[in-house]
Amino acid sequence: MELIKKIMGNNYKSKEIIVVSGLPRSGTSVLMRMIEAGGIKVLTDGGRIADNDNPRGYYEYEPVKQLKEGEFTWLSKAEGKAVKIISALLTYLPEDYSYRIIFTQRSFPEVLASQREMLINRGEDPDKIDDTDMTRTFERHLAQVMNWLKNQNNFSTLYIDYNKVITDPASNSQQINTFLGGSLDVEKMIATVEPDLYRQRK
Repeated sequence: MELIKKIMGNNYKSKEIIVVSGLPRSGTSVLMRMIEAGGIKVLTDGGRIADNDNPRGYYEYEPVKQLKEGEFTWLSKAEGKAVKIISALLTYLPEDYSYRIIFTQRSFPEVLASQREMLINRGEDPDKIDDTDMTRTFERHLAQVMNWLKNQNNFSTLYIDYNKVITDPASNSQQINTFLGGSLDVEKMIATVEPDLYRQRK
């Protein structure tokens, strides 16, 4: 528990969980890698291995997908750690924990382009959903989630612009460090950002 208190600083709450969230393909894996390099343990299971779409790994934890079914027993393993949870599942998190949400935002054209490329790499049809319709769906979804987060007493949220993380990792790493208590290794966080992997620029 002393380690958790050191990470969280004076704002430490028992059972607090760090959650990296956002739309799929919005840069959540990059933030997970930064946080891990900064000195916070991450909850992953390695089930989804690195590939051309995410050369440094996906940082996923399979039980997260069961939140919608009310499976919460794994959350005790996430206390004092960081876990990746896509934005569509945030509202299923139970109230008996406190959460620090680092929510990554990325331009919709880049998210769509990244998703399209991933579908092509998997041999799936990239045109099964119209980009205009998907953008509208994303806009509605994010507005609902952000409004929900604003009204949750057990959630603290930091919004991070993925595009700015790539172009200015120093200030964004410091921002994350401050949000998480001020004890992270910022230089190591900065070093994990690889602009060459920023491939879908719009």
